[in-house]
Amino acid sequence: MNQIPTKQQILEWLADNPGQSAKRDIAKAFGIKGAARIELKRVLKEMEAEGMLERRRSSYHDTDRLPPVTVLQILPPDASGDQFARPLEWAGSGTPPRVLFVPRKGDAPVAEGDRILARIAVIDGQDHPYEGRLIRKIGVAAHRIVGIFRKTAEGGRIQPIDKGEDKEWRVGPGATMDARDGELVEAEHGGPKDRLGLPAARIVERLGDPSAPRAVSLIAIHQHGIPDDFPDAAIAEADRATPAGLGDREDLRAMPFVTIDPTDARDRDDACLALPDEDPTNAGGHILWVAIADVAHYVRPGSALDHEARKRGNSTYFPDRVVPMLPDRLSGDLCSLHEGVPRACLAVRMKLDSAGNKISHRFTRGLMKSVASLDYEEVQAARDGAPSARLQPLVDDIITPLYDAYDALARARAARQPLDLDLPERRIELGEDGKVKSVNFKERLDAHKLIEEFMVLANVAAAEELQRLRRPLLYRVHEEPSPEKLDALREVAVASGFTLAKGQVLKTAQLNRLLAQAEGTEFDELLNISTLRSMTQAYYHPDNLGHFGLALKSYAHFTSPIRRYSDLIVHRALISAHKWGDDGLSATDIETLEETAQLISDTERRSMVAERDTTDRYLAAYLSDRVGSEFGGRISGVQRFGLFVKLDGTGADGLIPIRAIGREYFHYDRDSQTLRGADSGVTLSIGQRVLVRLAEAVPMTGGLMLELLELEGRNLPSGAPAKGARTGRKPAAGKAREKGIARKVKRTRRS
Repeated sequence: MNQIPTKQQILEWLADNPGQSAKRDIAKAFGIKGAARIELKRVLKEMEAEGMLERRRSSYHDTDRLPPVTVLQILPPDASGDQFARPLEWAGSGTPPRVLFVPRKGDAPVAEGDRILARIAVIDGQDHPYEGRLIRKIGVAAHRIVGIFRKTAEGGRIQPIDKGEDKEWRVGPGATMDARDGELVEAEHGGPKDRLGLPAARIVERLGDPSAPRAVSLIAIHQHGIPDDFPDAAIAEADRATPAGLGDREDLRAMPFVTIDPTDARDRDDACLALPDEDPTNAGGHILWVAIADVAHYVRPGSALDHEARKRGNSTYFPDRVVPMLPDRLSGDLCSLHEGVPRACLAVRMKLDSAGNKISHRFTRGLMKSVASLDYEEVQAARDGAPSARLQPLVDDIITPLYDAYDALARARAARQPLDLDLPERRIELGEDGKVKSVNFKERLDAHKLIEEFMVLANVAAAEELQRLRRPLLYRVHEEPSPEKLDALREVAVASGFTLAKGQVLKTAQLNRLLAQAEGTEFDELLNISTLRSMTQAYYHPDNLGHFGLALKSYAHFTSPIRRYSDLIVHRALISAHKWGDDGLSATDIETLEETAQLISDTERRSMVAERDTTDRYLAAYLSDRVGSEFGGRISGVQRFGLFVKLDGTGADGLIPIRAIGREYFHYDRDSQTLRGADSGVTLSIGQRVLVRLAEAVPMTGGLMLELLELEGRNLPSGAPAKGARTGRKPAAGKAREKGIARKVKRTRRS
């Protein structure tokens, strides 16, 4: 048989023989020899050009069928617990088919986002056309790119929006998803680099106009892979939920609990109540109640809601939106302790002495009803003698006892000496058009500190209770700074004219003394920032390693289960320990406790970075029409490539590139965090006051580029040699410095 088969015959044969897709296999099957092979080659090329076949080196396959071996990406389990996957390469018509992943005994475990090489089998008579079995794992959680698509004749390119990233990505003609030029897109790795060295990418989602109002947080959500859509199964579970009744709960509805939150709060997960202790043996003491939303009643272990909450780890907050850990039916309704509505809760009654020390505590599972939903500002105004009409009746019986208990706790805090950093929090206010209206620093009221101290004490009580009952839980851990970071802080302190004792067991009280020395001086902000940078990142762990920053031996998160999965685990542990129901800590929860700790520590960091990136972009947009203006600021970081400066007023961070500092070579000293001019001898270090000009503001990346005009009120030297200074780069001096020889650190004595 030397007759060339039709295109349909070739497709049918490939479907019946998925393991034989090379050109020679096709030629052999149809008896094609000699010169006829040239005609077959032409037909195959036509089919490839028409999209009927996809060529892989010297083999072909039907684009409307998956090849026998392909790369899959694992999807989250569906409502039935089945694990499906999607093919990463699909050139067929319509949407890519779902592949049921069928693990075998001994296979490596896979998780959502993992990429696997799988053997594909066609399945008839099922709601899924294929099943896949693991050959090997080839990677996890594909790296996503968010950028601006630029259309070209060969498909297009993606320009990155990451600050400091200038690498573009090549998009082939079949991987653009019909994106328009200038559109914001999300893409993932799509193959090897091309001849120009550009990595390939395929667009997986079109995000729309990058300049549209409120696009900033959308960029961060996609860039950092924060899940912002709830699966149908989780939404269905939340919609089926109904308010909890009294049942076996303790009835707390007659107690005058109040919630105190920001004015724009959507969810209210904590309520409090304080009373003077009438026990004659505890003169001047207080009874403090803290009630927390009973999320565990609605989010059961192993449910779709539980799976999604664990995956998210926490809620993420942006100036224009919140990406919640739980659907709004729970976070904004059934679990929220709204005024005048009975709500399920876990509550703790704590007995304090007159000095604010906790004498005892008792946990209960109850039903409460808040008498008022208050905000910080109106509570503080009432305390300061200017109550609103609605708060006037609450002043004597509710507000005053709360502050009396807080005053006692403040005394206990002063004795304990937790780290006392003074770092004001920025507040970005958006207008109705989604643009930045103003940038302010949030005022720290006693009302804020009151709630913080109440929550800290309740968290301590939860950790101590579960320790006493020998139950597993997740601790909030904060380890002390490393010796290297302490040395760096000591360098900054000494260079600023202060001291930080060496050779002692570090305590927060020592750091507080350093901060007190700097208070009110020009180095106040510098020492606060440097101290913060010396701290380790707090995280979750099943082992109790203490909380250095709070100066506490045992600490857990109990007070925010609506927005933190860690708190939900602690609630379940308390429910199991006290036998309050069948919705406590499950065997799977206990078995995966360390894995959960790592997961939610990672998601917390992810949210922090996304929130910071969003703030940077909003600030860059806010300052973009002030390019050319001059700003005062302070050097907040020193690197080999330049200086970071924190601007006055907005607190925005900008970069002065090394090339823009002066016409001389600057030696970088990593230990002392300084740049020293080789010719002038001028030294640039953290904390110095500068005057800068805004040279560039890029809202898409959040980058600010600055020019240095003045240092400590003086113009920079032009680069001419200082008196007695040698010229040149002096590389030998740099080597000597690395060995600890002839190292120079600028020291400014306190006046």
